[in-house]
Order: sequence, then C-alpha cells, then structure tokens
Amino acid sequence: MGHLQEHQKGILAIIAAAILWSSGGIFIKLITLNTIQLASIRSAFAALVFGFLFRKKLFEVNGFTFINALFYSGILIFFVSATKLTTAANAIFLQYTAPIYVLIFEPMINKTRYEKINIITVALCFAGMLLFFTGEITPGHFAGNIYALLSGVAFAAFLVGMRKNKNDYQFSSIFYGNVLVALVGIPSLTELHGISFSDLWQVAFLGVFQIGIAYVIFGYGLKRVLAIEASLIGMIEPVLNPVWVFIGYGEAPSVMAITGGLIIIAVISVRAFILESPRFKTINNKQSLS
Repeated sequence: MGHLQEHQKGILAIIAAAILWSSGGIFIKLITLNTIQLASIRSAFAALVFGFLFRKKLFEVNGFTFINALFYSGILIFFVSATKLTTAANAIFLQYTAPIYVLIFEPMINKTRYEKINIITVALCFAGMLLFFTGEITPGHFAGNIYALLSGVAFAAFLVGMRKNKNDYQFSSIFYGNVLVALVGIPSLTELHGISFSDLWQVAFLGVFQIGIAYVIFGYGLKRVLAIEASLIGMIEPVLNPVWVFIGYGEAPSVMAITGGLIIIAVISVRAFILESPRFKTINNKQSLS
C-alpha cells in the first residue's frame, strides 16, 4: 500500500512539473523584454531557487557538469528566441524533436547498432517536422522554427550528456546552466531603463516555478515512477503550451503545425510503449545473446 501511495505521489509530481513547464509559452509571449533580457532574468531567479534548495550539493561537480550546463543554457536561450519569433506551438513541438537526435547520435557515441524501430521513428518524425515549414511562412517564423530546432538539438545533447554523467550532478548542471545564461545577459540588462511590475512578476514566475520548482518536483517524481511513465506524462507540456497561449494571447497554431506536432508526439509515444512491452524486450534479449 505504501509503495502504491509513493507511486501515485510520483505521478502527481510529474503531472505538476509538466503543467508548470507548459506555462513557458504564454509568459514568454506576454513579457515585453527582449529575448536575452528575459532569459537572463528568468535564469537568475531559477539559479537562486536552486542555490537556496541545494546549497553545498551544487559544489559537487565534474567536467561533464559544465559541458551539460552549456547544453542546458542553449536550450533556454534558443527556446525563448523561438517562442518570441514563431508560434508557441511551433517552438514547443520542434523542441520536442530532441529524442530524434538522441536516436541518431547515441549509437555513434556508444558504438551500438541502429535499431529498425528507431530508424522508422526518425523517418516519421522528420516527416512531421517538414509540415512546420510548409505553406505561407514569414522570415521571422522561419528563423523562429530554426531556433526551435536548435533548442531540440541542445536538448538532445543535454539528455545524452546527462546519461553519461552520474545522477548526483543533475541539479548542479541545471544550476550552472542558469548561472551562465544570467551572466550572458548582463550587457543587455544594462540597456534596461526600469522594468514594469507586470514583466517582473511574470519573469519571476518563470524562473521560480516554471524552471526552479518544476525541476525539483520532476526530480522527486522521477524517483517514484517508471521512466516510460515520466516520458509519456511529460507530453502534457507540448499539448498544453499552445492551449495556454491560445487562451491568454489569442495565437492559434496552423493546421500543419498541429498535424506535425501530433505526428511527432504520437510516434515518440508509440515507440516508448513498444520498447517497454515484454514481447519486444524478449526479442531484443534473444538478439543480443545470438
């Protein structure tokens, strides 16, 4: 009974984290600061949260900590840039192409063979990605889509790097990534002649809750649920992100973007289900022994 309660707490924690992450799009759209200013102040708030919660633990570092911090800072800056320039739907769905790049590059890094299921997944997801670049598209939207793809690449590099490193350094990588973004934005912040209360509380919310508290809650939940559960529940973020933006900002994603996004989410989710199925594991184990 106790184990079941812990599992339920884990599921609720992952859901809460995904909902908090999904709030990024609407606030990035509403905040009037430029990309670097917004990213810098948001990360400063997030770093303060991590510093307060983890303190001495953040000084436990190794070489991978700072490499992963660099990848993480790329995620933050590219995603804010993408959300400012293109639709929130495009930004979040294209960022969620990260697993595709992991599937492509991880076998090269770990010297493992490409699985047929992964090749099919990549091909279908690329088809979904192409839909974001069809029809009428302005230069700003095109640039935003490219930034979103770069955010996905940085996310993939971060995921691979975190797998290579020990879990003990997980939060320190995120902490130093936020510190780096905060420092990069200092020159841009000197151009600010004050900040409105509306911008301040919204960017503070993003730093404290959408990044800081969300990652802490997610870390808590991840220890209590299966990886497949966390992965699938996390898909709440790209689904809700455009919804909040539509409700609070009036931005409607294109039909092509919705179709492409659904293809990407569906393909990645189905692949995760198949890989976790007992039949696939049995077949895979037999192949690895032969």
